[in-house]
Amino acid sequence: METQNLKNVANYDYGIQKIFEKAQDFLPINGTDYVELYVGNAKQAAHFYKTAFGFQSMAYAGLETGVKDHVSYVLVQDKIKLVLTTPLFSESPVAEHIKKHGDGVKVIALWVDDARKAFEETTKRGAQIYFEPVTEKDDNGEVVRAGIRTYGETVHIFVERKNYNGVFLPGYEAWTSEYAPKPTGLKYIDHMVGNVELGAMNKWAGFYADVMGFANLVTFDDKDISTQYTALMSKVMANGNGRIKFPINEPAIGLKKSQVEEYLDFYEGPGCQHIAVATDDIVYTISEMRRRGVEFLHVPGSYYDTVQERVGDIAEDMSILKNLGIMVDRDEEGYLLQIFTKPVEDRPTLFFEIIQRKGARSFGKGNFQALFESIEAEQARRGTL
Repeated sequence: METQNLKNVANYDYGIQKIFEKAQDFLPINGTDYVELYVGNAKQAAHFYKTAFGFQSMAYAGLETGVKDHVSYVLVQDKIKLVLTTPLFSESPVAEHIKKHGDGVKVIALWVDDARKAFEETTKRGAQIYFEPVTEKDDNGEVVRAGIRTYGETVHIFVERKNYNGVFLPGYEAWTSEYAPKPTGLKYIDHMVGNVELGAMNKWAGFYADVMGFANLVTFDDKDISTQYTALMSKVMANGNGRIKFPINEPAIGLKKSQVEEYLDFYEGPGCQHIAVATDDIVYTISEMRRRGVEFLHVPGSYYDTVQERVGDIAEDMSILKNLGIMVDRDEEGYLLQIFTKPVEDRPTLFFEIIQRKGARSFGKGNFQALFESIEAEQARRGTL
């Protein structure tokens, strides 16, 4: 086992080296610009994310701003921007998306310096077009956006906003609200995970490598991520500066239905499984979110019997972590703390991960067993295992 752990560390370090070697690549990305979810009722969803997660009101587009077929509420917390969009009529692409998938992530928008060049570089390498570059203007300047397709019906939109000083995008107005719960300490998007069908992981890892210039940071096989009953495989793809990380999961053959298969069944296709958001104080963040009604996966109490031996000394009080259900893992760079919500809608699809990195750059491999057992317990309750 020690030899395998050293091999995994070596593979991880090699992946990091490859990423930084490609730092001056053909598709420089500054970070995640926004994530847009198509939802059944954006007004109510916005209230949930403000109340439970501590997001703040930022911008709005709808009938009052001249938009005739949908409404969008933009929420912000530090560097995270969520856009919640709802159709106003049944005959629309947004409505069709919600009918098929339920609430879920449609757009993962990437902040770039040159949207046209990003579009040209990716489409000439084989990316399917979502929409051609378009310049959007108002009194606050202009934004250039362009879109390409990725797994399922998920899309990436390149956003160039260096010549814009407005609240969000042209067509949006500032959204103020007397209801403003305090933030919970969420800082930025650490990574976003995509679930794809059996046999498609290598295809989409190849897409991010060949079309977008990403590198394979680390690979997990069905021996790394498995229990007695289920398994999955994953490849973590990251861009040149490491600010964008996309693990791609596919199911592996097991005795029972895995979490990826359950997701694919209920989402009715590939899509974004979870959004991992970072905090600098996970104890405060999770204490606040639990107080506000966010539901988290239950971690077996036995997990904490051996975790101290595995991770060594940490700054946090282990009894507090156990009480909150926060897991810990360590790599050679440091350690991390993480916890996963239950799905945030009725379909067992999209959920959130809350993560605090104390030097670690990995993804909590030591927690996979406990995490899978927790997910399987929820699947059993739903009758979908």
